[in-house]
Amino acid sequence: ALISENYRHGIQRMSLAMHGAEVPVIAAVNGPGIGAGFDLACMCDIRIGTPATRFGETFINLGLIPGDGGAFFLQRLVGYQRAAELTFSGRVIDADEALQLGLLLEIVDADSLLDRAAELAAAYAAKPPQALRMTKRLLKAAQRMELGDLLDVSASYQANCHHTADHQRAMDAMLEKTEASYEGN
Repeated sequence: ALISENYRHGIQRMSLAMHGAEVPVIAAVNGPGIGAGFDLACMCDIRIGTPATRFGETFINLGLIPGDGGAFFLQRLVGYQRAAELTFSGRVIDADEALQLGLLLEIVDADSLLDRAAELAAAYAAKPPQALRMTKRLLKAAQRMELGDLLDVSASYQANCHHTADHQRAMDAMLEKTEASYEGN
């Protein structure tokens, strides 16, 4: 009982916090993401790596299960069958296979990894903040909702966006062919 409580009040708090983050989260992985490190990367919205990136859902090799939520996150990225194969085998995959499976968005040189992550983060941060947060909430909700229910939520979110000053700023910038600066209102 103590071990299970330690998981619930320990590493699983990280899983819940990552899943609840309302802003885009980018993992920049240069080297191995094994076990909990792999699961942490899977909790992120975007993952970029280098040729040295390696991923492995290796808990089975130690007689364990992915107790930090890996069974939840991995199959949402690669589908049940591929997640099952990776989890049952405990094998480690290289960056090319991770890219092929959709675990990595892209592979860059190690020297440019953090710059690329910062570039993506800046691009996302330049978007209208309320719409960005609602978009992420919508993507997360779409994983667990029926289409009709999701469309109802989408209609409400869209109505909220229509009433923001940032929406008007975006429309003005599009019509004037300029860059908008958003204020989160």
